[in-house]
Amino acid sequence: MESNNKIDSRGALIVLEGLDRCGKTSQCSRLLSYLEELGHSVESWRFPDRNTGVGQMISSYLENKSHLDDHAIHLLFSANRWEKRSLMESKLKSGTTLIIDRYSFSGVAFSSAKGLDVEWCKAPEAGLLAPDIVIYLDISPEKAAERGGYGGERYEQLEFQKRVAQSYKMLRDSTWKIVDATLPIEDVEKQLRQIVMECVLKCQKGKPFVELWQN
Repeated sequence: MESNNKIDSRGALIVLEGLDRCGKTSQCSRLLSYLEELGHSVESWRFPDRNTGVGQMISSYLENKSHLDDHAIHLLFSANRWEKRSLMESKLKSGTTLIIDRYSFSGVAFSSAKGLDVEWCKAPEAGLLAPDIVIYLDISPEKAAERGGYGGERYEQLEFQKRVAQSYKMLRDSTWKIVDATLPIEDVEKQLRQIVMECVLKCQKGKPFVELWQN
């Protein structure tokens, strides 16, 4: 039994979600350092990955340098995740934990906030690896905007972020961990460390992979 557990041991797929300016990127960096200090094999990824061909098209759109139909840009965001699907699984199987800054839930939340049908938005994401844990950093759009204001990219507008927040509420389920992102950054980090370590240990014991939105 011990040898089987060793064979099945894998890295954890950890996703941080939330509105712009909620602190995801900072917390991903802190989690990366924490797990590295503990001796874990770990990488931090973010979506969209703007380094791929598809990612460069997305970047141009987000920077308002190009215009695309809402359905078309949603499919590009999805394709950007599919580009990394095989590598993601290989990394996890090799024992590397991945901390992901935004995933499919962002894609659905942002596109449905533009009026696209939620089920249509989910469809191209089905079959991607489901996260082992989704951590939602909860903050109101108004509070997030106080953190230096929104930037100049396409989605960084208060009214739009309000609609995104409503979309996230529809997507949440009982498996998500909701963390109050208005707390001091060290308090948020402490909560995240506990949540993440529990998840990592479960995956080391052979937690099976699950695919996203297959039902």
